[in-house]
Amino acid sequence: MATTLLSAQMSKQEMDKVKQNNPLVAQWTTPHQTPPFNLIKTEDYKPAMLYAIEKAKEDINAIISNTAEPTFENTIVAYEQSGKLLDRVAGLLFNMNEAFTSDELQQAAQELTPVLTQYSTDVSMNQQLFAKIKRVYDNRDFIALTTEDRMLLDKVYKGFIKNGALLTGKDKEEFKKASEELGILTLKFNQNVLNSQNSFVLNVTNKKDVEGMPQYALDEAAQEAKARKMKGYAFTLQQPSYIAVMSYCPNRDIREKMWKAYNSMANHNDTNDNKQIIKEIVNLRLKIANLLGYKSYAEYELEDKMAENPANVNAFLNDLLATSMPYAKRDLQNVQQYAKEHGFNGTLERWDFSYWSEKLQKEKYDISPELLKPYFNLEYVKNGIFTLAGKLYNLEFKENKKIPVYHKDVKAYEVYDKTSNKFMAVLYMDFFPRDNKRQGAWMTSFREQSNVNGNEIRPLIQLVTNFSKPTSKTPSLLTFDEVNTFLHEFGHCLHGIVTQCTYQSLSGTSVAHDFVEGMSQFMENYAYEKEFLDMFAVHYKTGEKIPQKYIDRIREAQQYNAGWLSIRQLFFGILDMTWHSIETPFNGDVISVEKIASNKAELMPMIDGCCMSTQFSHIFGGGYAAGYYGYKWSEVIAADAYAAFSEQGIFNPSVSSSFRKNVLSRGGTKKPMELYKAFRGHEPTNEAFLKQQGFTK
Repeated sequence: MATTLLSAQMSKQEMDKVKQNNPLVAQWTTPHQTPPFNLIKTEDYKPAMLYAIEKAKEDINAIISNTAEPTFENTIVAYEQSGKLLDRVAGLLFNMNEAFTSDELQQAAQELTPVLTQYSTDVSMNQQLFAKIKRVYDNRDFIALTTEDRMLLDKVYKGFIKNGALLTGKDKEEFKKASEELGILTLKFNQNVLNSQNSFVLNVTNKKDVEGMPQYALDEAAQEAKARKMKGYAFTLQQPSYIAVMSYCPNRDIREKMWKAYNSMANHNDTNDNKQIIKEIVNLRLKIANLLGYKSYAEYELEDKMAENPANVNAFLNDLLATSMPYAKRDLQNVQQYAKEHGFNGTLERWDFSYWSEKLQKEKYDISPELLKPYFNLEYVKNGIFTLAGKLYNLEFKENKKIPVYHKDVKAYEVYDKTSNKFMAVLYMDFFPRDNKRQGAWMTSFREQSNVNGNEIRPLIQLVTNFSKPTSKTPSLLTFDEVNTFLHEFGHCLHGIVTQCTYQSLSGTSVAHDFVEGMSQFMENYAYEKEFLDMFAVHYKTGEKIPQKYIDRIREAQQYNAGWLSIRQLFFGILDMTWHSIETPFNGDVISVEKIASNKAELMPMIDGCCMSTQFSHIFGGGYAAGYYGYKWSEVIAADAYAAFSEQGIFNPSVSSSFRKNVLSRGGTKKPMELYKAFRGHEPTNEAFLKQQGFTK
């Protein structure tokens, strides 16, 4: 059979020009070969991506053309090592499109996504390449392989199967077309959400309408208004602004406007509307699953996860929903009763819940974000978290101002192991909202860790949040929830930083979604510990340490509204599974699907015009399709893991060393349960989780 090589699309002359002039493909001389953001221009991405694809094709063609007997080294490892330049360029393009985008960058991403998808599908469906991989896989029991080698072989082989390697003829072409369209649509989904978010601003000029709101929130809103050349206050749909209004604004009409604007993003029947895109995405995913022999996309996606199949996920969600519901009803009843006792005579609506809930929490525990914020100066919190990482894992963080960054607010840190003085990673921290940055908080990387044949590559980690900016009067001050968010995302960062694997595709956070969140949620437990808070929580004006009575109240309030918050997360998981469990093409109404999914997990009626699905970037614009349940699944793991620390000391060096060695540093080199059991000695149970939530009698 003739060898089918991947054909070149760029001429040698074109490639030489890119090689000579494009900073994205040059040899980087920056510290630790970090991206030279000061040299990279938006117009560099397209030629660099096309060039990198050609170089990746050369790598693949070298494997295909090799006449030697296929081996683990010349086929599987060679495949794993292929396309490094492409990884670099694509990682930069798509990470920047999330954190620091522009119309031009969005256009470049839209143009390059189908090209990249076509390359990926061409590789996955190359019969000669797959034949070599299959040859090695079929002989796996007769080859001397380490456990990590075996995991890589399984991942590569099954990845090819799931990407259509066995398809032929019409099915093959349909799979390729569906994959390309899906890549474009998920990108467009996120762009629509960002555009819809940025299209709204609420200008308030009457001070009486915001009386009682915290001064920090008013300062931020006044600063935003000034930047927009408005009078008074400007409130946006960025998280700090939105949450402040919903929690504190006494004007119910303003809360209603903000709530409806936030919860109707990308659902206005305009150019940023996502309803049709949702239909197309779920149908394309269903088509891909069907072509590969699965009844639903959920079945396709869950096969390699800890949960294994939709039945297990649905049973998990339903069982936890049944457990949570009585507590959620109690939480709602408590807020309704409190509001009524304090002069609210109407029907409690969704835009009322946070406002009255905040007041009840303050009265019940004498605690509020406004009370705690002065003790959570972002700079102090960051240093406290760095200290925590030092105590647990002997890590040290040193800012390096010589490392180029993509925005003036971004800071870059070198991370070292204090015991060995080994360089571990570069950590970029990007804290503040921008109009060209998507909402939320996340961890990602510009480069993964690997150590093939002694050539160790250390990772470049990116942590992105949307915390309140400093104002002319105050530094950036965090709410307690934002401290939790910081710890959560930093948990992902640690997973990426301490990784010590051979292969890039198994390193760091390259593990099942229903396991990876356990590593981040584990870190949130420290927010309730006095020993941790005492490291950094001092008043930004007076230097006074956070009072013990405040710490006691934080711990007392840990279970406040736990039932309500639980059913909200479970609703997201149920909605995700509803969309990705369809077994026939969907041509119905998006809002109706959401209403059906919400029936058993909502205690308040849906509001006309509002829709979670149209802004659900995790599942329609990210990698959590049929995987959102993993947040709750991982909470069980995180609680069980933290119980080991609680039992033996939250900074116990023996326990933290075992957690680092057996779990965090191992990435996906073994199955998640094997890694966890090596640390804990048993599979996780839900006992610690239920106790933590207060769901016990």
